[in-house]
This record gives sequence, C-alpha cells and structure tokens, in this order.
Amino acid sequence: MHTLLLRTAELRAVEARYADAAPPLMERAGRAAAEFAGQLLQDRRAPVLVFAGPGNNGGDARVVARVLREQGIQVVIAGADGKLPAGNFGLVVDGLFGIGLARPISGAYVELIARINAFRGPVLALDIPSGLDGDSGRVMGVAVRATHTLSFIGGKPGLYTLDGPDHCGEVSVANLGLQLDEFPGALLALDDFHECLRPRARNSHKGSFGSLAVIGGAAGMTGAALLAARAGLQLGAGRTFAGLLQALAVDPLQAELMLRSPENALAQAMVAVIGPGLGASDAALEILRRTASADFPVLLDADALNLLATHPVLAARIARRSAPTIITPHPAEAARLLATTTEAVQADRVGTALNLAQRFKAHVALKGCGTVIAHPDGRWRINTTGNPGLASGGSGDVLAGMAGALLAQGWPAAAALSGAVYLHGAAADALAAAGNGPIGIAAGELIQAARTLFNRLIAANA
Repeated sequence: MHTLLLRTAELRAVEARYADAAPPLMERAGRAAAEFAGQLLQDRRAPVLVFAGPGNNGGDARVVARVLREQGIQVVIAGADGKLPAGNFGLVVDGLFGIGLARPISGAYVELIARINAFRGPVLALDIPSGLDGDSGRVMGVAVRATHTLSFIGGKPGLYTLDGPDHCGEVSVANLGLQLDEFPGALLALDDFHECLRPRARNSHKGSFGSLAVIGGAAGMTGAALLAARAGLQLGAGRTFAGLLQALAVDPLQAELMLRSPENALAQAMVAVIGPGLGASDAALEILRRTASADFPVLLDADALNLLATHPVLAARIARRSAPTIITPHPAEAARLLATTTEAVQADRVGTALNLAQRFKAHVALKGCGTVIAHPDGRWRINTTGNPGLASGGSGDVLAGMAGALLAQGWPAAAALSGAVYLHGAAADALAAAGNGPIGIAAGELIQAARTLFNRLIAANA
C-alpha cells in the first residue's frame, strides 16, 4: 500500500471539492487528532496544552481542545500573546501554523516555538510542525520539533524530505474518510517493485542475468568505479565489466570483476552505468557521446551529469534516447543541470526532480534526506529508508551500481531505480540497527548488507 503525498495546491483542490462535506473537514481533523492525542497522553489527569494559531490549523486545534474537554481531560489553550500558563502538562499540541505558512516565522511566535521545543514530553503537530514548509521540508526561520505528527487527508512531502524528518517525529496519516487515488505522489513502497522480486530458476547461467558495464575510474578516481562495479556484481548482474580510464590489472577485493577499457566494456554491455570517477577529459566526453546513441538502458551519475550540464547539445541528445535513461544527481549536480542554485533545488525538491524527469525523459533520483524519485510520466515518490550514514564518499557510486545490476537482470527502469534506492537506504538502516552506524558507515559496507536484504525480500515474496 502507498501512502499518498499531496502538495499544497493538490490539497487545496481536495479541500475545495469537499468544502460542503458533512461533518466538515475541520471537525473530522480535530476529532481524529483528539483521538490520537488521547493515545499519547499517558496520564489522563495531566492537562494538555494546545497552541492554536490564527488560521485553519488553529481551527483544527480548537476542535481538538473541545473534544478532549468533552472527554473530561483538562485543556489549556495558548495563543500568540507569549503568556504561557504554568502547569505540569502531559502533552503539547502544536496547531500554530499549517501548510499555508508563506513567510518565515517572526515576532512572538519565535519564542512560542522555542518554548514548545523546550518541552520534554510528547509534542503532537497537527498536519505539519509549525514553521516547516509542507512542499519542501524547508524550515521557515524556526520550526517545532514534534515527537509525533498527524497529517490530514494525505502525507505532505515536506514531512519526509530535507529538514522534515528532523522535525516531524513519528508520522501518521488520517485520511478523514476521503478516498483519493488520482494523485501522482506517494511514499516509495515495496509495491513499486515487488513484481520484480522473483526467485531465480534453477536452470540459470550467468547470461541469464545480463551484462553490466560501469564506465569511469579516471586517474585518482578508480575507487568510485570499482565500488559501483562491486555493487553491480553483488546485487546480481550476471557479468560485470569495469571500463576504467585508468587501467588496472585486477580488483584485489573483487577478482570476479572483469577490468577492461571503456570501449571494450561498452561493446559487451546490455546496461551501462556511466560517471563514477569519470572525470571531465576529452575521453570522458567521447564516452558520453557514444552513450547518447546506445540502444540499451543507461544510468548517468556524477561526472557524467556534470558533463551534460556544460554540453547542452549532448544533453539534448540524451533526452532523445529511445532506450531508458536513469539519472541520479545530488542537489549540486541537479542545480548544474538546470542552471540554477543548490538552494533553489532544495527549496523545491519534488518540483526539481519532476523538471529533470521531463527535461531528460529520464527516471530521476534526486538524492538527499528523503530521496525524491520522479518518472517521465509525472509519478513521483519519496524514499523513507536510510540514515545519515549514507553521507559518506562513494555512497552514490554504490547506489548507481545497484540500480545497474537490477537493470541488467531485466527490471524495468522505474522499478530498478525504486528498488535500488529502497535497498540502498535499508542497507544503511540494517547496519545502524546492528550497531555499525550511522556514524562511520563506509560505502563498501552497504553492498553486502543490501545483498542480504535483497535475497530476503525475494524469499518473502516467493
């Protein structure tokens, strides 16, 4: 099952459609939140402090207060005057600002949010923590750090990407009895690739699982290409070629890799990953030019993306490819591709990913906290697996190799990218759960952890 994600404009359209609903949406939201608040309140004799702002979010909060009082729970409502009553509160409810916040928080609200953040008990944010942009996850000056967020109708992208995960705590969604399925955004889920999780036939050989070429590894950067190639091999590609610009005789840690020249590797490929450690030489540019006319799936990452950003004619050729294309930029690379700033990319991560998908007719993973996946048909997903352990050199190279391996095994491009992003993050989570992260996770450690999870998913889906 997917958790639906709604951007602000989409949510406003839903609210307009149900403007005359009975009971009203505000009543439904307030009652759902009151029930949730009751579950968080460990001592029902302790008072609940409700912050109610001036807009619809404040209206939801006042319904919460009313319903809790009807249940015999003591409630104190605080506004924007900065005067907070003394009390040993069992729960704080944040209903100051919802998704309609248009400018950074200022004035007395800054101090109110600081007081909320100083509270050591449970903090329930209604719809979204006040001060967090619902579409981007950007903090608008200051923002509430909630322990729990109850999002109404659907999830909000900003809860799951950029700064959102650091402020929303545990996220739940109350759909308020509305059945919505026509929107393109959702959280990434196993449903996005589970049909590809099939056990291998016993009567198999290495040719059954494709040939992957990883092209890159210029002087001083061979490690990037080797990491991607190792990930491709261990995630199941039948044959993996590392086409290195800086020649090596053997990979001492993965002797199964076939080290070739870029030209030789491409000549044998059914799928290619171009970019890890590629550099910006004339030879690198020529490789990318050859890729533009390839009739097999190609994933472009790292230096390949930087070359596209400085060669618009080549970028246009990539966009006209008939075979599937995947691109996996981090925010700075996305900014170069769109001739904008990293700040602008981060201010609209979903919009940026969709823009890139349309411009390059490609499947896109905009990396970062809450990686955004976008497809040429307008569908988009936000991934919730992963942790700060992924913020280390080589992590993106491993992701590229993993996606290449799934492509080589015949997965459609959309499923391959979704599966790789999910497994990449889940591998980091598994390492952290075992006490081996998030601090200090090396990119190479992700590979075996992802392989283990991949096999477990296939076994569970059999």
